Amino acid sequence: MSDLSIRTISSDEHAAYIAAQPAASFLQTPGWAAVKSEWKAESLGWYEPGTPSELVGVGLVLYRQMPKVKRYLAYLPEGPVVDWDAIDLGSYLRPLAAHLAERGAFGIRMGPPVATRRWSAQTIKDAIAGGQQPRLGDVRPDVIEPSGATVGDKLRKLGWKPPRIAEGFAAGQPQYVFQVPLAGRTEDDLLKGMNQLWRRNIKKAAKAGVEVTQGGPEDIKAFHGLYVETAERDHFTPRPLPYFEKMYAAMANQPADCCDFRIYNAHHEGDLVASTIWVRVGGHSWYSYGASSTTKRDVRGSNAIQWRMMTDALAAGASVYDLRGITDTLDPNDPHVGLIQFKTGTGGEAVEYVGEWDLPLNKALYTAFDLYMRRR
Repeated sequence: MSDLSIRTISSDEHAAYIAAQPAASFLQTPGWAAVKSEWKAESLGWYEPGTPSELVGVGLVLYRQMPKVKRYLAYLPEGPVVDWDAIDLGSYLRPLAAHLAERGAFGIRMGPPVATRRWSAQTIKDAIAGGQQPRLGDVRPDVIEPSGATVGDKLRKLGWKPPRIAEGFAAGQPQYVFQVPLAGRTEDDLLKGMNQLWRRNIKKAAKAGVEVTQGGPEDIKAFHGLYVETAERDHFTPRPLPYFEKMYAAMANQPADCCDFRIYNAHHEGDLVASTIWVRVGGHSWYSYGASSTTKRDVRGSNAIQWRMMTDALAAGASVYDLRGITDTLDPNDPHVGLIQFKTGTGGEAVEYVGEWDLPLNKALYTAFDLYMRRR
């Protein structure tokens, strides 16, 4: 198979291709370039040789400049959007490497949206209770995805390498996520799949009078106030308000309606008790950001708002509701295990992806940049 051709495409062409796909990551939509405005960005399109008008893949590339040198790390978060089951992946990746080298890239990082293993909620619950396996990766999976191993083997043969775990430049997306399958299910099916605590909390919120509504750009400031409160309580560094203002403006107004971007608010007796950001591209929906009040936690606003987002995803035709990243710890004494326990209550599954892979184009600069990012 001869290599595909590659060239820069417009945001409109990029968005139209994404909109026509069954699913793609929102991090690969052209609007994400505007969110990450501190990076240079480029939309790329792949074409069959001899058919310059027919797109067969797209990618959003973010360029991170190396300090004091006009050379870049080229990053494709959760992408590119290509046929990962292609017999010859090199027909996509060789022209990508050549194009990015011409643009001044010293290395490439990409995150193929290809799953490798899956664990059911029950398997995770049993593993935590058993206490014998401190890491999710040590637990026998319920499903092994053959395409995951195949893609990994192909990437190694093409010279790509997986980043060292918990090392390397801090650009990355989570390798482990938690998802609730929606395809072919009803709201009743989703409720029955949840654990008893989740079902009870959803009912408790409804009985307490928690009201969940879809918001708009005017709600970003209130969301951010609650998000900062959540950050203080949970000990993480919050993003500033302009980041979310920029995100709403960029993601909610993309060409070809390739992305559905929403804010949800949960109120109890006039008080904002939870606020979230929900995204959908094709059949994949995400819970992207969330915040909850320190007071009135007993009215279970977080459960109510999750249930609303999940059922809206189902109504929109999504096949997956993605609660995004989890750590792989199953140690009952690790504070991070609470997050996986909360998400496991939805009755979904933990999914491991192949992770983010690197291709050094200039090994000396690649090594220097890696060292710089780890020292930051």
